[in-house]
Amino acid sequence: MHESTQTGDSHESLIEVSKLTKTFEDITAVNQICFSLRKGEIFGFLGPNGAGKTTTINMITGLSRPDSGTIKIAGKDCTKYPKRAQHLIGVVPDESNLYPELSGFDNLCFCASLYGIRKEERQCKARKLLEKFGLKEAANRKFAGYSRGMKRKLTIAAGIIHQPQILFLDEPTTGIDAASARQLRQLISDLNSDGTTIFLTTHYIEEAERLCDRVAFIAHGRIVRIDTVENLMQQTQGRHVVQFAVSENVTAICENIKGLFPDLRCQTVAGEIRVESSRPIQVGPLVRLMEDGGAEVYEARKIRPTLEDVFIKMTGIEAGMMKQEKEKIKTGEEF
Repeated sequence: MHESTQTGDSHESLIEVSKLTKTFEDITAVNQICFSLRKGEIFGFLGPNGAGKTTTINMITGLSRPDSGTIKIAGKDCTKYPKRAQHLIGVVPDESNLYPELSGFDNLCFCASLYGIRKEERQCKARKLLEKFGLKEAANRKFAGYSRGMKRKLTIAAGIIHQPQILFLDEPTTGIDAASARQLRQLISDLNSDGTTIFLTTHYIEEAERLCDRVAFIAHGRIVRIDTVENLMQQTQGRHVVQFAVSENVTAICENIKGLFPDLRCQTVAGEIRVESSRPIQVGPLVRLMEDGGAEVYEARKIRPTLEDVFIKMTGIEAGMMKQEKEKIKTGEEF
């Protein structure tokens, strides 16, 4: 693991995880991971199903005991006694844990009661959150009748009703429509602006690029890299990418490009030809080569390198595979 830091970093750590390990029978779900969560940041945890994201959250929040390693929250050792910091933490799981038979208002009031908030105060908090999250009109409807996007909003509201310093969001926008996902991303940004420190797990690399201050890439239970999004994106500077949409012979054309232009990196992506170079790419000769090979070129477009490219380079995991996974109906627990 590598993290780019400066000596004398003044950031206050709310969570410090050291050599955290968890094994299920013969599977090591989390393997000696180390990281810190800094006050006021949005920290992204990126990886495919089975990478160790949910298991990590479960250990930090006390739902699962680590086999080894330490967890400190706000300076308190919570490895064996997670309840020491329970009041500082809000958790929004990937699947809603609210009661379908209760209304949105009653669900929030019940969650507040678990933290010892008095009746009058919890009712006031519930009303304010329902209004803030755009759920005021659905306050008295049963949770079972909410849309997916509404359910995610109410689950987040329930996770912050006791005003925690740290909010854990596990795949908050998976399985909801694009408009609801945009609204949730804005809510997450607003919560952070109001002072909430956020730990976010996601399959959506573009979501992490948009929201997070720092990200950790995790694969096969190990953290591959932790750094700021800005530092990670510097690795894409000086890279030029052009993607061609062609009618046919994609694989053969790609091989021809490799043979005739050895300084270019060529690969097929979703039925198109992607060409990369450390220097500006001359499109004309490539188009002529494709047409000489019997293909019609429909489009040639420059691609801006993204955090997704950095992730693929460092983990060897195709982002497309992660996107397919996030759309699947979960059939079992994610490690």
